Amino acid sequence: MKFEDWEEFFSLVKDVWKNGLFGIDIGQIIVAVGIFILFLVLRNLLTRFMLNRLVAWASRTNTSVDDSIVAAVEGPVRFIPIVLGIFFATAYLELDPESAALASKLNRSLIAFVIFWALYRASGPVGDLLQRADRFLTEAMILWLSKAIRIAFALIGATAILEIWGIEVGPLIAGLGLFGVAVALGAQDLFKNLISGLFVIGERRFHPGDWILVDGVVEGTVEQIGFRTTTVRRFDKAPVFVPNTKLSDHAVTNFSRMTFRRIKWVIGLEYRSTASQLQEVRDGIEKYLLENKDFVQPEETATFVRIDAFSGSSIDILLYCFTRTTNWLEWLEIKEKLLIEIKRIVENAGTGFAFPSRSLYLEALPGDIEIAPLHNAVSETTGKSEA
Repeated sequence: MKFEDWEEFFSLVKDVWKNGLFGIDIGQIIVAVGIFILFLVLRNLLTRFMLNRLVAWASRTNTSVDDSIVAAVEGPVRFIPIVLGIFFATAYLELDPESAALASKLNRSLIAFVIFWALYRASGPVGDLLQRADRFLTEAMILWLSKAIRIAFALIGATAILEIWGIEVGPLIAGLGLFGVAVALGAQDLFKNLISGLFVIGERRFHPGDWILVDGVVEGTVEQIGFRTTTVRRFDKAPVFVPNTKLSDHAVTNFSRMTFRRIKWVIGLEYRSTASQLQEVRDGIEKYLLENKDFVQPEETATFVRIDAFSGSSIDILLYCFTRTTNWLEWLEIKEKLLIEIKRIVENAGTGFAFPSRSLYLEALPGDIEIAPLHNAVSETTGKSEA
């Protein structure tokens, strides 16, 4: 083995070392990898340092919004050491112009990604700041604006990254125009529901938590107003996803916005009741309503108890009043107490409640066998007769 052979071998090793990967010196690659690993090792330390500085800055202010923003951007902040490691590693390498341009695009893309990721995350606490504008904006509108802000940051960030890599978004959107027309024709219902949802929110027909009734569609409690559908949970706890067009084109009754809750009864008393008994029952019910704070007084809304009509089987008293509470369970409890009190008033007056009945009389004709008059009380509800 000659000395010249060893020289040739070492020259090959030196050439491979200098042009090991894409013409980049292997030594530089090792150092660049070491730089990146160093930033990975120091990632927790650097992240803690940056977050502590942000927390200290936020603590100097009186508002809590900046504290929420700092907590929200923790993920992007933890990604910053990785971006720094890639930047300093590529900066150390002696790259050819084409590779240097590629590395520059990569670094710019990562920086844009971190910026818009942080803005996307921070839009959540900023959306909570809109809650202070509840005098002008409904809860559903605030939710939609928060989602719109997030979507806007995501789209702008994606556009910025595409522009960095030389992909022009404008011509791309124009090229998708024909496809968009075809999609729009097939997605008419989607856009109709989206626009209807905007009308529902703008008109403030209802808010999450309201009890609504749409005849022939649904009755229940609104849980969420979405872009396409609104979630209404029925009283049997089954969720119903109603297209927004149903809520926009149909009459919606919002029971949660009742000022008071109505009670309307027709109380039938027996025909044998005397005038004084009828008056006593009427006055007793009216006195109970006027003295009970659970009921709205006549000066605030229509409230009356009146002897109303001579019906087929009873003398009717019309009761029309409102409770102050609109809560269903509380309303049922108040109504129950009123019913028991009316029962007591009627009993104390010495009369009773009428029920549907019919009297039949059979009369003997001349020459027939004499038949005693027969009085039958026939119950209209059962169809059975009692002699």
